[in-house]
Amino acid sequence: MIQIKNLTYGYQQTPVLSNFNLHETEPNIIGLWGRNGSGKTTLMSLLAGHYKPLEGQLNVLGQKPYNNLSALENICYIQENHPFGQNWKIEDVCKFGRYFHPNWNQEFAEKLIDLFELPYKKKITKFSKGMKTATQIILGLASNAQITILDEPTNGLDAVKRKIFYDALLESYEEQPRLFLISTHHIEEIQPLCESLIVIQDGEVLFHEQMEVMREKGVILSGNSELIEQVTF
Repeated sequence: MIQIKNLTYGYQQTPVLSNFNLHETEPNIIGLWGRNGSGKTTLMSLLAGHYKPLEGQLNVLGQKPYNNLSALENICYIQENHPFGQNWKIEDVCKFGRYFHPNWNQEFAEKLIDLFELPYKKKITKFSKGMKTATQIILGLASNAQITILDEPTNGLDAVKRKIFYDALLESYEEQPRLFLISTHHIEEIQPLCESLIVIQDGEVLFHEQMEVMREKGVILSGNSELIEQVTF
């Protein structure tokens, strides 16, 4: 579904991703983690066809996504602060969702609108942070795109709304198995949903493992801080 080989991309001659390799063949819920500046946003933007690789190969569902409308029908990239029209209301999100994504699930979108308690008549620009995040979630999940990329999908959501999102994600995945790539700084919350995890460091894949394997790599140390530092550094 995603094949990246020896990819390089950067800005103003400064490399962000270098000799980057990634291969995913099956529907999956994948967590994407890395520190700020590690290359996560650049990777997601490349997959969504926003940028053209400088070197190497990038194929999504067997096609190059850059400047390719046929490929982009099957890709939905929801950015952390997703751009919506100044006068858009929630019905406009659904309208454009149907237009750009041929597998759009309007019934599921309406169900989520009710669950997140979003107003139909209010402009999205007047929404709270949590309501905007919920709107982005609806667009991503209801798209039914074969490649669905969610960047920080829980920002601004309270505990109740986060639970709604987690349940909706699993429901959507079970009904329409596809590849979800979820970038988050809060991996401890999202990891129970993920089947695998990608960790990016300095523009390269540091880990790409099943979540069960990654959990086994974790160790909890307690005791004198100076002694712990001697062990870990």
